[in-house]
Amino acid sequence: MSISINDVARVAGVSKSTVSRVVAGGAVSAEVRARVEAAISQTGYRPNLQARRLRSQRSGIIAVIVADIRNPFFTALIGAVEAVAYQQELRVMLCNTDEDPAREALYLQMMQEERISGLIFAPTRTTVGRLERMQWDAPTVLVDRAPAAGRHDSVVIDNRAAMTELVTHLLAQGYRRIGGLFGSTSTTATERRDGYLAAMQAHGLAPDYREVEPTAEAAIAATGPWLARADRPQALVTSNNLLLMGALKAARAAGLSIPDQLALAGFDNERWTELVEPGISVVEQPVEEMGRAAMSLLLERMKSPELPVRRLVMSARCVLRGSTRPAR
Repeated sequence: MSISINDVARVAGVSKSTVSRVVAGGAVSAEVRARVEAAISQTGYRPNLQARRLRSQRSGIIAVIVADIRNPFFTALIGAVEAVAYQQELRVMLCNTDEDPAREALYLQMMQEERISGLIFAPTRTTVGRLERMQWDAPTVLVDRAPAAGRHDSVVIDNRAAMTELVTHLLAQGYRRIGGLFGSTSTTATERRDGYLAAMQAHGLAPDYREVEPTAEAAIAATGPWLARADRPQALVTSNNLLLMGALKAARAAGLSIPDQLALAGFDNERWTELVEPGISVVEQPVEEMGRAAMSLLLERMKSPELPVRRLVMSARCVLRGSTRPAR
C-alpha cells in the first residue's frame, strides 16, 4: 500500500500544504511540526523526490545541514562553502536542524532521495553516535562536529586544547572560581567542557559548570540564578558565542562589573565581542578556512570515492581583551 502526503495530513489533522511545508523545512509552529513528524513516523511516509530524475544520476546539489542558522559561526561557514560551490557550478541546498535529531533524520532522508552530489554536515551529538550505522551513500564531510574516528572525512578544531588554553589564561590572571557554560547538544561543546575540566583539575580546583541548550536565552536562564549566589564564579567561560552573549546579558542584568566582579570569555570572535566595553576575550576559530577545507575534501571525495578517510584538525587562537584582565 502506497502512503501519500494526504495520509500524513489526515493522521496529523492538518492540510496537505502544511505537511509539505514541514517536509521542506518551512516555518510552522513547534506543535504542528511535532504532530506532522509524528504522523510521518507513524505512516512511514517518504517523499518521492527520486521520481523527478533518473536514479542513477546525481543532482549537482551540495547539501549543507547545520545545527543552528542563527549562530554566526554557521552563517560564516555556509558562506565559505557556497563561494567554493559557486566556482564549481554546484548548487547549495541549506537545511537548519535547530539542534533537533528528529528533524535532522528527516533532512538526511530527503537528501538521500534528492540524490545529492555531496553533503557537508554539522550533526547533533545524538546523530554523531549513530552516524556509522546509517545507510548513506553520498560523499560526506563532517564539519565542526565529528567523532575522533569514523568513515567520513571531517574538518574540526582542537576544541579541548583551545578551552584548556582559555581557562589556563584565567588561572594565570588570578581567578580561581571559574564556572563553565556548555551546550548540551554537540560533541564540540563536550570537547570544550572536557578541556575546562582538565585545566581545573590540573590546578586542583573544583569545577562548577552547567550544560544547557546552546542559545542566548538558555544562557540567561541558567546564569541569572548562578550569579545571584554568594559563592558565584569569579570568571565564566562559555562554549559558543550565543551562550557568551546570554552570559553577558545576565551579568549586566545582575549589575556585575566586568571583569572586576565577573571575568568573561568564550568562543568565536564575532564583531560585537570587540565593540562592547570591555572587549571580550575569545577563542577565534578559522571558520571560513574550515568551510573552504570542507568543500575541498568533499570535491576530492566526489572525484575519488576510494580515498582513505581524512581528518583535518585546525588550530584556533585566543584573542585576549579586557574582560579577562586581573580583577581590581
